[in-house]
Amino acid sequence: MSKKQTPDKGAKQSPSREDRLKSALKANLARRKAQVRAKADGLSTPKPTGTKDEG
Repeated sequence: MSKKQTPDKGAKQSPSREDRLKSALKANLARRKAQVRAKADGLSTPKPTGTKDEG
C-alpha cells in the first residue's frame, strides 16, 4: 500500500506567508490612516498668512 505524503513543507510556508501578508496589510492600513489624520489636521487648522493686518 502506498502512503499519502502530506506537503509539510508547503503547509509550513503558507501560514507564514499569510502572516507576513496580514502584518504588511495591517501596517500599510495604519500608515494610510495616519496620513489621512495628518492631512485632516492640517486642513482644519488655519494657516497664518502673515503678521500684517490688512484693512
